[in-house]
Amino acid sequence: MTDETTPASAAAETEDNGPAFAVQRIYLKDLSFETPMGAAAFQKQWQPKVNQDLSTKSAQIAEGIYEVSLRLTITVTDGEDTIYLIEVEQAGLFAIRGLEPQQITHVLNTTCPNMLFPYAREVIDNAVTKGSFPALLLPPINFDALFASAVQQAESEAAEEAKPEDTTH
Repeated sequence: MTDETTPASAAAETEDNGPAFAVQRIYLKDLSFETPMGAAAFQKQWQPKVNQDLSTKSAQIAEGIYEVSLRLTITVTDGEDTIYLIEVEQAGLFAIRGLEPQQITHVLNTTCPNMLFPYAREVIDNAVTKGSFPALLLPPINFDALFASAVQQAESEAAEEAKPEDTTH
C-alpha cells in the first residue's frame, strides 16, 4: 500500500484548512422598552424626533468562536418630552477560522452586524407596536461604510499623534 493522497482526501484536507465562516446562534441578549410619560403620551398630538445610537462589540469566547453584539438605542422625543426609549442588544455566535487577523476584524465589524441587524430591527418594530405606538421600521445600515470610516478616522488620529512636535521658539 502506498501513502498517496487521493483527490477526495486532498479536497477534504483543503476544506478543513481553508477559511471558514458559520453562524452558530443568533439571540436576543438584552431588551428594554420605556414610556416615561405613560398614558400622557397618547393624550396629545406630537411631532416625533427619532434619535438612533448604534454600537457593536465583539469578543473571542473560544478558539475560532466569537460573540458579536449589536446594540441599538432608539429615543423618540417631542420637544423636551421622551415619548419612548428602546434599547436592543442582538447578539450572535460565529465560527471563524482560516482568516488573517485583519480579515477577522473586518468580518466581526461588517458581516456579523449585517446579519444581526434585521433581527434587531424586527425586535424594535415589534416592541414599539406592542407599546401601542406607530410601527418603526429602521432603514438599512451600511456597516462596510461605517467600518471604513472608523478605520480612516483611526488612521488619521494615529498620523496626528505621530507628527513630530514643533519645538522652535
